[in-house]
Amino acid sequence: MMLVPLLTIFVLAIFVGFEIITKVPPTLHTPLMSGSNAISGITVIGAILATGASHGTAATVLGFIALVFAVINVVGGFVVTNRMLEMFRKKD
Repeated sequence: MMLVPLLTIFVLAIFVGFEIITKVPPTLHTPLMSGSNAISGITVIGAILATGASHGTAATVLGFIALVFAVINVVGGFVVTNRMLEMFRKKD
């Protein structure tokens, strides 16, 4: 069964992510978010590959749905990062 190893990796990723986020100083949150948004672009590439592979209609539909959600995640992340950077700019 592949479920137990995958579930173990998922739970460990949750703990590692929580520990990393809680240890980062607040001034580094914006660059960290920007970097993680760029890494999320890998998800877009995977979704494009899943959509383009000819493994049936269901796989194509699921790949397209994954592509839409991945693009929303990347664009939304950069919009939030831009809003956070606006807070640090000096006002005239």
